[in-house]
Amino acid sequence: MLKAGIFQSNGAGLRPAERLASLAEAIAGQQLDLVVCPELFMSGYNVGNDLHKLAEPADGPFAQRVADLARQTGTAICYGYPERDGKIVYNSALVVSGTGAVIANHRKLAIPPGFEQNFFAAGNQLTSLEIGGMKCALVICYDVEFPETVRAACMSGAQIVIAPTALGAQWDQVAHRVVPARAFENGCYALYANHAGSEGDITYAGASCIVDPDGRDVARADDQPQLISAPLEAARVAAARARLPYLTDLVALRAKLA
Repeated sequence: MLKAGIFQSNGAGLRPAERLASLAEAIAGQQLDLVVCPELFMSGYNVGNDLHKLAEPADGPFAQRVADLARQTGTAICYGYPERDGKIVYNSALVVSGTGAVIANHRKLAIPPGFEQNFFAAGNQLTSLEIGGMKCALVICYDVEFPETVRAACMSGAQIVIAPTALGAQWDQVAHRVVPARAFENGCYALYANHAGSEGDITYAGASCIVDPDGRDVARADDQPQLISAPLEAARVAAARARLPYLTDLVALRAKLA
């Protein structure tokens, strides 16, 4: 069993150190195996040129401080940040293990219409990792809105799909309908971590959720800053996939549709 949490943070106007302090306070004593923070948690999402000013490499100062917190709490930490690689900046998410080791770094695959296209290059591959004996895939926000992305991850063995996001209130159907559908149609857990509050002209939907392999909420936030958590079990994934074997039946279906 894996105890997972989502930190739905309200970080508008905060410096990176203040954001990390708020995370440390939220997870203190929770004994989580994994906590997921929102998209661009380190810098803030709707912060304009600060996305480039605050960008740092995957082994930069903020990552090192996150690693210290992970070691102190024994909790794997996933967080979004602007990743600088030479002159290129990506919208990325990093996962640090409970021992402080970097175990995954995902660069957002699909850059949505809007300001992100002016700041970020797109990644070019799926990202997988293992936490607590369960296989995970890491995606970011818009990535999860494509059925093909999550299906490819689960066809490659993912039991959990981790998705930091920055979802505005006008798109709340993604959190309430699309993400549960992704979990159901793939028989996987979905961890969808959003911001709360407002940042510039964006009001966030909140509604972070942990969805089980049957597509049902096991934990869901409202629109306020908070930590939610739930146990994840590999047996639940196996049972869902045995009952509705979409992933195996897809092979035969593709042959018929070719």
